[in-house]
Amino acid sequence: MTSEDAENPTDERDDLDEVDDVEEFDDDDYDDEADDEELADAEQLPAGIALTGDAPIDELATFVEFMVSNLVEEPDSFRVVPERLGTNVHIKVIVPEEEMGRVIGRQGRIARSMRTLLTIAASRKGLRASLDIDS
Repeated sequence: MTSEDAENPTDERDDLDEVDDVEEFDDDDYDDEADDEELADAEQLPAGIALTGDAPIDELATFVEFMVSNLVEEPDSFRVVPERLGTNVHIKVIVPEEEMGRVIGRQGRIARSMRTLLTIAASRKGLRASLDIDS
């Protein structure tokens, strides 16, 4: 122990509690005009699922709707918007801001689990799927 350590006795655990400087995300670098247009269109539609008429995609969207409806307090407060891009399916879930915590979960665990389940369900149909959760 040096004389400096004797003057400022600290526990080694205190060093673990310190957080390194984290660079914040800069929204100015991201062009989200296309996303805003899609969200505006989806927000005008009533709550529920925007069906595409393509059976495998509609089944995946219904599956996501089932998962999210069991997480939120008001099952009619969110919207599921599927989109097909070749063999890829992109499903966007739009939930109210106050429901985001329930859908995402602590450290994103629920969202990660939903993405895993969706990936498995899509692979059984010969598709690749991605899931976005927006407010």
